Amino acid sequence: MSRPDYIPSLDGLRGIAALLVVEAHIGFIFPITAPHLVTLGDEAVGLFFALSGFLMAHLYGSRPFTRENVLDFLVSRFARIYPVYLAAVVFVAVLSIMHNLDFVQPIVGVTDFVRHVFLLGSSGVFWSIPPEIQFYLLFPVLWLCLAQPHRYSGVIVGLTVVVVVDGLVELPGPGIMLVSKLPYFLFGAIAGMMHSYWKGWISSALTGILTLFLLAVFFTYRHVLSGFSPEFWSLQSAVAAAVIVGLVARQPPIAAHVLAAAPVRFLGKISFSLYLFHVPIMFLARLTFDALIPEPALIVVTLFVAAVGAWFIHETIEVPGRRRLVLIWQDNRSRMVSRETPADQMDRAILNLQQIEKRLQSSATSTTADQRQISTTPEPDGADGTVIQDNRNEKLRA
Repeated sequence: MSRPDYIPSLDGLRGIAALLVVEAHIGFIFPITAPHLVTLGDEAVGLFFALSGFLMAHLYGSRPFTRENVLDFLVSRFARIYPVYLAAVVFVAVLSIMHNLDFVQPIVGVTDFVRHVFLLGSSGVFWSIPPEIQFYLLFPVLWLCLAQPHRYSGVIVGLTVVVVVDGLVELPGPGIMLVSKLPYFLFGAIAGMMHSYWKGWISSALTGILTLFLLAVFFTYRHVLSGFSPEFWSLQSAVAAAVIVGLVARQPPIAAHVLAAAPVRFLGKISFSLYLFHVPIMFLARLTFDALIPEPALIVVTLFVAAVGAWFIHETIEVPGRRRLVLIWQDNRSRMVSRETPADQMDRAILNLQQIEKRLQSSATSTTADQRQISTTPEPDGADGTVIQDNRNEKLRA
């Protein structure tokens, strides 16, 4: 938590979004209560997408665009998502094939299971993971544009046109494809870039009040103002989500006091495990305690069990799985560098020896030239020194 790029309020925002997704799915577990609920799940997922774009631009956009950094980024994001995602897919698949269980969001059949394993499934909350991964694959292009905007201005203009057209035709396509959610990621990335470059802006208490107000409006406007379209996914909501994420990231007074509070940040910490596992955990909790307590109390119990279960999964699967994959990558990368280094050194040494031999042959035409050659005999040592220096630099890079 002491990382210089860590923004506590964003953890709190992520926690609130995860909690609202859980609230939106209570109706799947408790159909009798469903008519009395106001669901805000779409708004929460839209914030997740904008937050993802913001963090990618903020954390990586200012770093040098190199092959090593791009590979580190891709491995890091895959390790962040896939181990716990795969565990959730397997868990839901097992519940789906259990007789007489009637799981509410099943993965049906081998083909559907394979689609989910390869990040192309759409059962339950899993639909939002494919566009997230697809954005990670697109982000190196954005990263390159951020690193060299003048050189790749054409790409920037092209992406802008795609986003505008995407918004005008109302974000078409299936939800698991990035094109239908691209504006949320891109506007979030723009907010992240602006946050990184506008470090001198100090927010005020008024900004904090405005941030909380916009957050409340973002989640409630469709349900409070009947004149608005019930459709959420649009270019306008993508801009609004990015603005809110950008304001929250400044950690303005009052808003930061709310969003950076320990309980809210805890929910943000376990948010991904909670997001993936809350439905099956709540489903099993309801089956276990259904006959023991009335439904209102049972809802509270299932929510508590889901939070505890998400924390356990976060600590036993999500974090260890991510660390393990990253360590494997770092170890293999170091070995590849160490294997390449002697060969590179040998090539340079042979090249230096060939150059020295040519000089010796060309200088053999006269005694004076020979003396000049003798006086410069340290030159081979100098060549060796160059190799040693290269070796030290390569060790530093490794």
